[in-house]
Amino acid sequence: MKNLHLVSRIAFCGVLMLSLNACALFKKKNQYAGMSDSDMVNGAPLPERQEGVSFTGSNVDRSQFAPVHFGYDSITVDPGETGKLNEVVKFMKGSDKQLIIAGFTDERGTAEYNRGLGERRAQAVRTYLLQKGADTERIQTTSFGSEMPADTGHTESAWAKNRRAEFGVTK
Repeated sequence: MKNLHLVSRIAFCGVLMLSLNACALFKKKNQYAGMSDSDMVNGAPLPERQEGVSFTGSNVDRSQFAPVHFGYDSITVDPGETGKLNEVVKFMKGSDKQLIIAGFTDERGTAEYNRGLGERRAQAVRTYLLQKGADTERIQTTSFGSEMPADTGHTESAWAKNRRAEFGVTK
């Protein structure tokens, strides 16, 4: 009987802990009500979009940095690509320019899936830059999914070129 009492106390504590965690999650979720997952990184909102700044606009230089490439259906930044990102970090630490990271995919997958995957790739790059000390207030992300392919071919070689994140720097 004593063991049964102990087990019921442990079960009650477990249920109480789960309830408290659920309340905390609900409160945090409501704090950012109306924001989509693409507006958030690690539970915090992204900085405001800068007025008049567009990745495809004439006020953005897209040729300053090499694109970062990804594996098939992956958002992992490969170790071989970090040198490119370190160049961006170095630039960001010595400049007050705004940076836009655009994520892209190959043509395989639905438009909705590819748009989401492109956003997750841009966010993965953003997270790397922030971990290395770049200023969160000057980095925006966007996704074009499979739009704007780097290579219009329908081969693995073309698809590999299209799985990327590109950088735009305000002029």
